[in-house]
Amino acid sequence: MGRLATDIGGTFTDLVYFSGAGGSLRTAKSLTTIHDLTQGVLDTVRQSGVRPAEVDAFVHGGTTVINAITERKGVRTALVTTAGFRDVLEIQRGNRPDLYNLRFEKERPFVPRRLRLEVRERLDHTGAVLEPLSYEDLDRVVETCRDEGVEAVAVQFLHSYVAPRHEIEAAAYLRDKLDGVAITASCDITREWREYERANTAVLNAYVQPIVQTYLDRLENKLQDEGIDCPLSAMQSNGGTTSFSWAREHPITLMESGPAAGCSGAAVVGSLCGERDVIYLDIGGTTAKCTTIEDGKPIVTTEYRLEYARTRFGYPLRVPVVDIVEIGAGGGSIAWFDKAGILKVGPVSAGADPGPACYGRGGTQPTVTDAKLITGVLSPQGFAGGQFDLDEAKARAAMRTVADGLGTSVEEAAVAVIRTVEASMINALKLVSIQRGHDPRDYALIVGGGGGAMHGAPLGRELGVKEIIVPLYPGLFSAWGMLVTEPRRDFQLTRLRVADDVAVEELCEIFADLRDEAAAYFRQDADLSDADVTFEARIDMRYAGQEHAVPVAVDHLDPDPKTILSDFHGSHEKAFTFSLHDTPVEFVTFRLTAHAGVPKLELEPLSNTDRSVKAAHRGDRQVDFADDGRHRTAIYHRDLLPAGAVLTGPLVVEEATSTTVVHPGQSLRVDDYGFLHISG
Repeated sequence: MGRLATDIGGTFTDLVYFSGAGGSLRTAKSLTTIHDLTQGVLDTVRQSGVRPAEVDAFVHGGTTVINAITERKGVRTALVTTAGFRDVLEIQRGNRPDLYNLRFEKERPFVPRRLRLEVRERLDHTGAVLEPLSYEDLDRVVETCRDEGVEAVAVQFLHSYVAPRHEIEAAAYLRDKLDGVAITASCDITREWREYERANTAVLNAYVQPIVQTYLDRLENKLQDEGIDCPLSAMQSNGGTTSFSWAREHPITLMESGPAAGCSGAAVVGSLCGERDVIYLDIGGTTAKCTTIEDGKPIVTTEYRLEYARTRFGYPLRVPVVDIVEIGAGGGSIAWFDKAGILKVGPVSAGADPGPACYGRGGTQPTVTDAKLITGVLSPQGFAGGQFDLDEAKARAAMRTVADGLGTSVEEAAVAVIRTVEASMINALKLVSIQRGHDPRDYALIVGGGGGAMHGAPLGRELGVKEIIVPLYPGLFSAWGMLVTEPRRDFQLTRLRVADDVAVEELCEIFADLRDEAAAYFRQDADLSDADVTFEARIDMRYAGQEHAVPVAVDHLDPDPKTILSDFHGSHEKAFTFSLHDTPVEFVTFRLTAHAGVPKLELEPLSNTDRSVKAAHRGDRQVDFADDGRHRTAIYHRDLLPAGAVLTGPLVVEEATSTTVVHPGQSLRVDDYGFLHISG
């Protein structure tokens, strides 16, 4: 029996299966089936040869939620809010990311004004009733939703983060009256303050909920038809898993499920390599994602903003998300010229259908994958685990448009495309490292995704990291990462308190309430006991008068105010270079993260039986290394490289799901687990 994980990306759908008995591992990769994502999952299951009876746990991640939002393909949604606050989605925040842009426009709300409906009710910030909930107003909401064909409703009342009873009553009433309409109460998603952020989070949850419910129902039915009858889990954006049933009601927590799984996997790889501080880079077919892992743990934030850019505020989400920077740059990213004649790569991608020109599936525009084929990095034979061959003639024909625009040869145009996309990637890497006060020389760079190993060596060298690590199965790394994750839920509660006025008993009571919530949540899983659940606690704190807070780790069982204050001053100084010991301090939001321990993938050291550098050598070919020139390059098969092998570049290491490039002047070492370490 074993665990099976599948991840749906923009171009490929990946599968990794691990059996605890004997530690056998199987993989599969198939083109993503855009018009029916579940079909791609079934394709990988059948391709892997895994028998349904061998699966006792299934974990799934994908792009269903983020695609529905970014492509604006959610359902018709209404917002029900406190009378006088219907325009909170329109007003948003006063700060502007592009300060001197006089034509700056705020983000367009997902709910039009006519569907932002007001209800008379009012609780104050302590939870005292100022005005009772008006059921007469709710009846008008029901009538409007029926007339407008609304498919989902978000309910968000003022101060519901501290006193949710009116929200709960209204949501229950609407569920009873609006049969078949998805209802989201903001208090069920987050208990953190700030009404605009909570409203937007609730709206986006409602916006995608019917789509995710339909998708998960369809996937569950198809898996059962296939004979897979076991607990089904969904990968969340916080780096943990949850049940399908909980995910159906809280789909917004699945926003960055695939990248979050990769971050969890990178933390495990870093730990096995003795690297607690890691920069993780995932380059897929459509996007490149990067983040930092500090002291062995991915950074999780509730300050996530969808579609954020330097000149855009984006859409804030108050749910825990691994702190990822994402750009539209991947293997399928299309090269094009802007109005000024400057070469750009991405964010538009050829995706899986039709895909890059070299796929031979109808694509005609030049992409990064086409460029890698032309420069000799990719072999035309047996791409994506041997599923099909690449057509270099079609890649060259597509790249001709770039060559003509630059007035160069096709080969030089391909190098230009690679340089351009790597310039975007290095900027993203600097954003999560240097611009956040981290010295890359103290970090290792772990690369994943089908393109991570191809671009990792030059990017790591330019960034100045200690070394570049290519884990096992990099092209399937998000799915692999799901096998090392565990069930997780984050609980939060905003309670604004002046630190000097807070007694130890109150702190203990708040965390006890959060632990009770966590215990109730995990008791829904019959296979888990209270002893399986562990906790981590933090308090967001700030100096009086400040807008933003700093998270401080605390002992939730025995919180000592003096220790907490001392740690806060130190954390504030580390984050902002100063501390104000004479200024009053406020507790803002109390946070509790609950993990449930489950059996996870355990790696065995590599066996060198039938492995040798000589056996791994598959010949030579000409490869263009851009600034490092063209070289006759040795090609190796990764599955035959022995542990302890040390090689010098230039060289290329091929495997079923990815290709690793080592530039001239760099060296490659294979460790005991089979991870590739590139330095120099």
